[in-house]
Amino acid sequence: MHALHDTVLLRSGAALPCVGYGTWQTPDGETAAAAVREAIRTGYRHIDTAACYENEVGVGQGIRTSGVRREELFVTSKVWNTERGYDKTLAAFDRTLSDLGLDYLDLYLIHWPASASQFADWEAINLETWRAMTALYRAGKVRAIGVSNFLPHHLKALCGTEVPPMVNQIEYHPGQTQAETVQFCRAHGIAVEAWSPLGTGRMLSNETLQRIARSYGKSVAQLCIRWCLQNGVVPLPKSVTPARIAENAAVFDFEITAADMDAINAMPYCGGSGLHPDRVDF
Repeated sequence: MHALHDTVLLRSGAALPCVGYGTWQTPDGETAAAAVREAIRTGYRHIDTAACYENEVGVGQGIRTSGVRREELFVTSKVWNTERGYDKTLAAFDRTLSDLGLDYLDLYLIHWPASASQFADWEAINLETWRAMTALYRAGKVRAIGVSNFLPHHLKALCGTEVPPMVNQIEYHPGQTQAETVQFCRAHGIAVEAWSPLGTGRMLSNETLQRIARSYGKSVAQLCIRWCLQNGVVPLPKSVTPARIAENAAVFDFEITAADMDAINAMPYCGGSGLHPDRVDF
């Protein structure tokens, strides 16, 4: 990958830009709109949001007022846990499109799997939700479909359907690599995206990463984003500060050595959110 516009080809034929602009915790309204416009002005073409972020209206405004044609952008949103199931997922998608003010999405994800900790019929719930996702894809309302926070045992049933998941967006950063899930996704042709590639800022004070970043004349944030790319994972960094939006995009003028990649990959667990898909209570 040599630029923000470089892409990963999904099973559907959709081209996923290799770095996305994340909007989690970005306030709705002009804050979200201005941040999205700035990201697009900087060169991002991949914008990630979700219904539960409660900022789709502002994100959509930023997209529509960016001056960049809609077809040049890759826009993702997600269906929230309270809207699982066939009919509720279809209705949630319609609300998302309305809030964004768009005619279609490039990628729609199930935000979290239903799990055995909350539902005896968790697998059936996931399959019904996926049936709605498949219907949206077949109808041309979304160019690709996938999941978020799914572990291999959540993915197996979906991989046996007529349209298997194309993307899995997971928590992924140094000290939180989810190797088993990444390996499963690669074996099944599922692209992996990294939410919280900076550990929601927790990576920035890590001494190992600070030392390695200094050797390249780069920030820890840039190191983490580049590390994702070199591991074949699509990072979704988030900032509303113009200087940091630009900094997070400036990751194509250096390459992490194999030795440093090994050192980062070998870091023990650290900086994770603690949100386990089988134990969350939301």
